[in-house]
Amino acid sequence: MVSLEQVKLLETKVTKTIEHFKKVTEENTFLKGKLDSYQQRIDELEVLIKQFREDQSRIEDGILSALDRLNQFEDALESKLVQEKPGPSLYKPEERKSEPVKNTTPVAEEPEDDSGDLIVEFPSDMDSIDPSEPAPSRGPENELDIF
Repeated sequence: MVSLEQVKLLETKVTKTIEHFKKVTEENTFLKGKLDSYQQRIDELEVLIKQFREDQSRIEDGILSALDRLNQFEDALESKLVQEKPGPSLYKPEERKSEPVKNTTPVAEEPEDDSGDLIVEFPSDMDSIDPSEPAPSRGPENELDIF
């Protein structure tokens, strides 16, 4: 026969099982809520990634367009230099005045021969530049402004 102790033990086990089931059900509901919030965040991030890729593509296209315009400008400048006749003070160093040159910017000259290569002549005071000295500052945080 079944004793009273066994019935009480069974009742205790059933109560514990019911409590455990409630706890597991609550945890399952909580985890499903977290899963839904994570899925929403994943969807938001996927949209951001898609926008980033589109923006990246537009940025690349803009940079390529700017480089193409720079190439066109360079080509136009070179063709203009070829079309213009050289002036005596720019293209014949022996006819220049004997004043010291203070500008360190290279001067482009047309070639004496018809090879098509540009000749760059640096000012005579380039020898006085110490290569161990730091270069002059280029702007905030030593960055070049290209736009």
